[in-house]
Order: sequence, then structure tokens, then C-alpha cells
Amino acid sequence: MSEVVEVRPVWISRRPAAELEPGRMPAFGPLAGLTVAVKDNIDVAGLPTTAGCADFAFTPATSAPAVGRLEAAGAVIVGKTNMDQFATGLVGTRSPYGALSSVADPAVISGGSSSGSAVAVASGECDLALGTDTAGSGRVPAALNGVVGLKPTPGVVSTVGVVPACRSLDCVSVFARSVALARLALEVIRDEPAGTDRRLAANPRVGVPRPDQREFFGDAESPALYDAAIERLRMMGAQVVPVDFAPFQAAGELLYGGPWVAERYVAVGRFIRAHSGPGIDPIVREIILGADEVSGTEVFRGMYELSDLIAATRSTWAGIDAFALPTVALAPTHDQVAEDPHGVNTKLGHYTRFVNLMNLCAISIPAGRRSGGVPFGLQLVAPAGHDALVCDLAERFERASMDASRIRLAVVGAHLVGQPLNHQMTTRGARLVATTRTAPEYRLFRLPGQGLPKPGLVHSPRAVGVGAIEVEVWELDAPSFGAFVAEVPPPLAIGNVLLGDGQWVKGFVCEPHALGGAQEITATGGWRAYLDQSAGLGSIRRVV
Repeated sequence: MSEVVEVRPVWISRRPAAELEPGRMPAFGPLAGLTVAVKDNIDVAGLPTTAGCADFAFTPATSAPAVGRLEAAGAVIVGKTNMDQFATGLVGTRSPYGALSSVADPAVISGGSSSGSAVAVASGECDLALGTDTAGSGRVPAALNGVVGLKPTPGVVSTVGVVPACRSLDCVSVFARSVALARLALEVIRDEPAGTDRRLAANPRVGVPRPDQREFFGDAESPALYDAAIERLRMMGAQVVPVDFAPFQAAGELLYGGPWVAERYVAVGRFIRAHSGPGIDPIVREIILGADEVSGTEVFRGMYELSDLIAATRSTWAGIDAFALPTVALAPTHDQVAEDPHGVNTKLGHYTRFVNLMNLCAISIPAGRRSGGVPFGLQLVAPAGHDALVCDLAERFERASMDASRIRLAVVGAHLVGQPLNHQMTTRGARLVATTRTAPEYRLFRLPGQGLPKPGLVHSPRAVGVGAIEVEVWELDAPSFGAFVAEVPPPLAIGNVLLGDGQWVKGFVCEPHALGGAQEITATGGWRAYLDQSAGLGSIRRVV
């Protein structure tokens, strides 16, 4: 393999562009052509695994099973992402490769430890990402960046090839921009079959903490956003049931305040003790080396206490199908983390860190935004083995959250992520919903003329099978959509575009008169692929 490319702070390393050329991309499989980022404590063959520490780096000969299964399904691994060092943190700032911010506000942290993976998906740099989640590391950054973070039941996905944080609790997690794509990825990477999963009832019973047990640490906006999410659950038919959150909270406190921190020393404590240089984050060093003092007596005492707490929650689970909680209670800034690194980290895990200790599954889904635009996440939690149920509930909530006043728009050329006019989408608050393809009845052309190169998408219903063209689907509110349409120059226009899944959305189309002298580029499969292959245009047919 060629030498990897370092790109920071989202990425620690990336595969060279030459290895990602369209001609080398898989054409088959349920994830064919989708791009995937991998947290840098999960092995990818030929790429260094650093766990956020350059001195720890090694290059594995084989990929983790989860990675190998994604590739077998047609996905393309594009690189390794930044993280809180040794997966020790929920903030996304404990990395020598740089601190990450929420995609919505540079002053607000990204959350961690799977910070780079969440940001890579939220910013549109990839379709999917793998992270790990021990205390909330897959759910917290998903919430602060407005994407889906799916944490399966412990043991459902193999952790072979994963640098451990707490080996008995670690889970491989999935980031995506929709629940459907996240659960598809989970089906690809899981070890255990999904046949025993319980399915969701028409009117599910959803537990919420009693009002006196809801903690938001002084955040001004999260309480109202959580109340709105609960009301949305009611509107979609859920029976909302107040329950006692105390035993779940007590179990969560064992993860940081109890003996499980000793597992972090078992994983990398000796390495950290042997490396005293600046490559070790000082907070990570303090936490992990301090764990060497945990005694065997404390470990057993903690195990017994956790067992009692799990028993105390059985009656709760008998009365509900799932728990609905804020994913995080607040959206801290970088300044707040710098002032109180341990305190802020603990607050971020208030609603997430009990889940793996109690052998549960969970998913974080977008559930609104704060006034400054930073996303708010709702966490849905269910018993072990109910991964399908929690995804079903999340998908219902996702559908109920769709604002009818928002319009979906398929873009095909210069408005794609990374292209010159993408800012016309992002500055209007547009949200990238999916990277997908049209139905196989479209033709794509490079239009003649000077200036910025433009593609023209043409519907050819009598020539089904001509081409399925790559598009990005963005979502805008109605005023922003109207303002955008007003700027579209001829011969381009906004019409209706049929996607491969049968859905019609608004999208860029081309007036037929503009095709005189245009170059047909349908065979490339999309504008990005055409740009990458533009040196070989001799075989592309010209329309006369």
C-alpha cells in the first residue's frame, strides 16, 4: 500500500487519493461505493493504528472483523479519525492531533471519544463511520453534531482488532446521517444474528425519568428540547411512563467513580508509565495511572453493587419497552472544558455511562437544535438483544420529526460537498440527508461553455438502464429553497428527480436545448467520478 496521508484534526491518516479512484471502487454489495471513516483505535490493514498517540502506533496486517465485513459489503475505508487518546474522554479535546469542535459552532466541543468519526459524517466527508462506545463515546459526539450514533448490545459486534479502553464494556458503534443507514451497517458488521430481536409494538411504552430526577446542569435550552422530544413521542403513539432513574444513575457513577477505571490501566497503563514524553495527554495520563491504585477488594465490591442495581431495574423494564433520555444534558464550550476538564466530562456522561455496565443497547438521534444551531440528541435505550426494537423506535421518531415545510433537493455538480458552490447550501442552513443515486433512467452531460464547468442531468424514461447518477440530497426550509432556486442560471433548472429508492425529490435538471455540443459522461456514474477521470475523455461520446 502507498504511504498514507496525514490530515488533521478530523483525520489522523487517510488513504491516498489514487487508492480511492472510482474505477477501483466496489460495484456490488449492500454498501457498494459508500465511504467509511474508522476511529483510530480500530485496526484497518495497512493503515497505522495510533489510538490517538503517535508513540503507540503500529500498522496491522489484518483489519478488525467489523472493518473487513464493511469492505466485503462494498464499502470503501477512506481513513482513520481523531479521538480522545486511548478512548479516555467524552469531550473530543484530549488528543495531541488537535481538539475538534461541533460542526455547528467552533466554540462548542465535538464530544468524544469518537470525535473525528462523528464530525466526518456530520460534515459530509464520508457516508458512515465506526467508533467505539464504552461510556457514551459513540452517542455523545453524535448528539453534539446532529447525526445518528448507534451503540449495539455489548458482544453483538466483535471487538477483535480494537485497542481496548475497558475490555469488558467496549462496543464498536456506528455513525450515519439516518437511522436506516446506521442499522444497515450494523447488520453487516454484527456477529450475532438478529433473529431473536423483539420488535416494536404499535403503541410502545417509553420510560422517562421522573421530573425531579432530570438533570441539565444549568443548561438553559436542553429542558425544553427534551420536553418537546417527549411530546413528539406521545404524538407518534407512544405511552410515556415516568420511571425511577436513580438505580440507572447509580450504576453509571460506578464507571468513573468505581473500580472499572482499573480496566483502563490493564489496557495501556504500562505503556503510559514507560512513556513520559509530551505525546501522552496529561489528563489521560492522570486518569489511567491513578487507576493502578484500585484494589481487588474494590473490584469485587463494585461488581456486587452493580449486580444489585441491575436487579433493582428489572421491574422497570417489565413496564417499558425503551427508555428515552437526553443524550447529553448540555453543550459545553472549549473554554468550559479547559476550566473544568473532569467535571464537564462527567456531566456529559450523566445519561450515557450506565448503558454498557447494565448490558443495554442504545441509539442517539437528532431531536432539535439550540438557538445557536448546536444539535440536541435524544437517546433511546433498550434491554440486551433489542437492537432492532430501538432502531424501529428511532426510525419512527425520525419520521415524526421531519418538518413538512422543509424541502429535499438533489444536487449533482458544483453544489456537492467539496465542490466550488457547496457554500450556497451550507450558508443557507441546508442539511445533507444522503449521498445516493438516481433511478437508472438518467443521462449526465458536461455542458459546453466557459467558466465553472457544469453538468446537465437529463431524464430519459424510455432508456431505462442508461445510468444511475450519483447525487447528494440536501434539505432546506422553504424560504431558503426559494432563494436558492432564484439563483439557478439557465440552462439549468429545478425540477423533479426520481431516486433509486423510488422517491421523487426536487433536483437540478437541464433544458434539452443546451445539449448541443455537450459531452455525455453518463458512463462515469457522476460528476465527481467525471472530474477524477477527466484525463480519459476520448472515449466519451459527444452529442451533436
